[in-house]
Amino acid sequence: MKDILRLFSFLALFSCENNNTDFILNELAQWPVMEYPADNQLDHKKIALGERLFSDPILSLDTSISCASCHKVAFGMADHLPVSPGVNDMMGKRNSPSLWNVGYHPYFMREGGVPSLEMQVLVPIQEHNEMAFNMVLLADRLNSDSTYQSEFFEAFNDSATAYTITRAIAQFERTLISNDAPLDAYVAGNTDALSNEAKNGLALFFGKANCSRCHSGPLFTSFDFYNNGTVTSTEDYGRAQLTLDSADLFAFMVPSLRHIQSTAPYMHDGSINTLTDVLNQYNLGGSGHEYTSELIEPLNLSEKELVALEEFLKTL
Repeated sequence: MKDILRLFSFLALFSCENNNTDFILNELAQWPVMEYPADNQLDHKKIALGERLFSDPILSLDTSISCASCHKVAFGMADHLPVSPGVNDMMGKRNSPSLWNVGYHPYFMREGGVPSLEMQVLVPIQEHNEMAFNMVLLADRLNSDSTYQSEFFEAFNDSATAYTITRAIAQFERTLISNDAPLDAYVAGNTDALSNEAKNGLALFFGKANCSRCHSGPLFTSFDFYNNGTVTSTEDYGRAQLTLDSADLFAFMVPSLRHIQSTAPYMHDGSINTLTDVLNQYNLGGSGHEYTSELIEPLNLSEKELVALEEFLKTL
């Protein structure tokens, strides 16, 4: 009789685990729909123009850097430096974020203060620590180039203006979609796409470690704002700089984890060098300061579990 009860208990547990796994895989398969503004609908000529602009240092004051200077394919459409240099080697204060799947974001910048991708384009071009240029002068520069002049009229039936420049680059950025990682193959039904260790890491991510509380869905972000326990700096107050609310001090938007293996160093300030170090900080419950979100607490993961969790993250 005891053996029969053990068997039923095992079958019930196995069924529960399978149902939970099916729920997780179904959630990860639910990609959002890409939304285009009414005044910037999908257009392949605009995409081509935007791609050229994205890689052209003509956008910066001294023609020394481009968007692609800080968002490199080899580094997950981010950069390998803690903070990327701008014109005249001026240094910003935030780590370059990955642009993969940026077209799905509901708002932009780490404090969430920019409502559209088109408006976000304005920020690095005009930021004095980045490209340090003026949109009117940039438009004049582009219109003095006969090939750009031709491409803008072809795409917009207009010259280069702040309006057309931002919309072309935003069009290209919406093509930066990454949905073919090993995890995506696993979600689609290829059970061999993940190693057993990575599968254990997946179970930890959605279970004991509860990473999915903030890094949810196929984009692996809730787009919420928290302080994750990273050491604070009075040089960057995070979301509080936008809201002027002390409750938002040192809070930043939850980043996507897509391509995370390639986007080191980590955190908003690039202060953590390796993925292993990131997981160790979370395992400890942050660095111990008073601004840490109540969601951040010690995970109590073993070394073996941390390795498995890291292996899963590498499949993104």
